[in-house]
Amino acid sequence: MQIVQESSNLYRLTRFGIINCFLVREEDSSTLIDTNVTGSSEPILLAQKNLGLPIRRILLTHAHFDHVASLDRLLEKLPEADVSVGEREARFLQGDFSLEPNERGKRLFGFLSVKTKVTRKLSDGQRVGSLRAIASPGHTPGHFSYLDIRDGTLIAGDAFTTQTGLVAAGVFSWVFPFPALFSWNPELCARSAAKLRDLKPDRLAVGHGKTLVSPGAAMDRATALAFQQHPDRSTH
Repeated sequence: MQIVQESSNLYRLTRFGIINCFLVREEDSSTLIDTNVTGSSEPILLAQKNLGLPIRRILLTHAHFDHVASLDRLLEKLPEADVSVGEREARFLQGDFSLEPNERGKRLFGFLSVKTKVTRKLSDGQRVGSLRAIASPGHTPGHFSYLDIRDGTLIAGDAFTTQTGLVAAGVFSWVFPFPALFSWNPELCARSAAKLRDLKPDRLAVGHGKTLVSPGAAMDRATALAFQQHPDRSTH
């Protein structure tokens, strides 16, 4: 597992060069955002030990397998850790993949149910330590991003990717992580991209790809392309 310090508070933990999770430093400990693919629990635990950042909280951006697969094994070693996820997404973790009557999108796939019980189900704007939870649906029905209010770092999960330049979820690309293929509702993806852009983050960290500093112009372009491919019909 590659470890990159992105700021005084943020460490990016990457497996296979393409799948990220993050450690966020707090005064007393750290918060882990996402848990990466199967087999990542030991490298994550070694990283927290070597960095002197004991994990007290785990936040999930969404319930796709490459973000939650190591959750159960981590909780075996960290039984006191709090686990938080968006309220809508929490059902997927328990194997309930039904949609609400007003939800429209592609067939759901790529999710993984877990044994771990969620400690806290988040609503838009709630705080977990220094992180503000930002509802950003589209990639999945209950996708969340997290804004560090101390330094303006936005951990955006799969709402954007940077593997081949900054791309919003739902936008067509031939390259992994195939943002159109794995995104549930591309129109919602575009709206969430605009919402996250309007936060004017100083740093943008994503689930797949490198972290961007001063990402505003790139987010503008990515959001414009998302709306070009998927116009927001709710405004018409």
